[in-house]
Amino acid sequence: MEAFRPRPIEALLTGRARMIGTPGTLEVLSGIGKQARQGALWLALDGLEGDEQGDRVYHGGPEKALHHYAFEHYSHWRAWYPDSAAPWLAGAFGENVSTVGMSEREVHVGDVFRVGETLVQVSQGRQPCFRVNLRFGRPDAALALQASGRTGWYYRVLREGWLAAGDAFELVDRPCPDWPLARAIAAMFPIDAQAPGLRADWQQASRLAPLAERWRMTFERRLASGRIEDWSLRLNGPPA
Repeated sequence: MEAFRPRPIEALLTGRARMIGTPGTLEVLSGIGKQARQGALWLALDGLEGDEQGDRVYHGGPEKALHHYAFEHYSHWRAWYPDSAAPWLAGAFGENVSTVGMSEREVHVGDVFRVGETLVQVSQGRQPCFRVNLRFGRPDAALALQASGRTGWYYRVLREGWLAAGDAFELVDRPCPDWPLARAIAAMFPIDAQAPGLRADWQQASRLAPLAERWRMTFERRLASGRIEDWSLRLNGPPA
């Protein structure tokens, strides 16, 4: 297993679900806005103490118990969207954990980390939805997040426990050394659906045991149908 330098949690964040969007046009319940919390919080199998999601069908749950986003990505978004409707501060993307030095290129599918009292495993990347558009006041924000590959990722909890800012992520196991998250995300959201090697990546990804079942099933469906699913409802929301 390659060397991994432990990275401390810069901010541990939670948020309550509230209505976002434009009343009478498109308004939904969402917990995307997170605030930094002081002290230790309990991380259970289904999420972090005090955290809420507006739609539990597609957000939260055991395979998305903890959302991690690299703070260094924020400079990219500040440059792209300087007039954002929300401030570019940790928690803006709905992440529970903000760090420096861990990105989709350094973190792999299935990585197991010890952090605080907990043990967590990388389960999947984020699949951005239209709530990102509502959050930042940009109709293209979710698509831009997806296309950038800077989506962040989720953990499943292998051991519950207390977690706090300052606790460091220590790599315990790397069962998929050939699968940095950047590769899995690129396979999920390909720029070119006919790119050489893409189908082979789908086949390999569908067999990655630590990868969330929904991602594996998506790759299996693509292999069977030869088609990529329509993302418009997820990225744009329901029609007005």
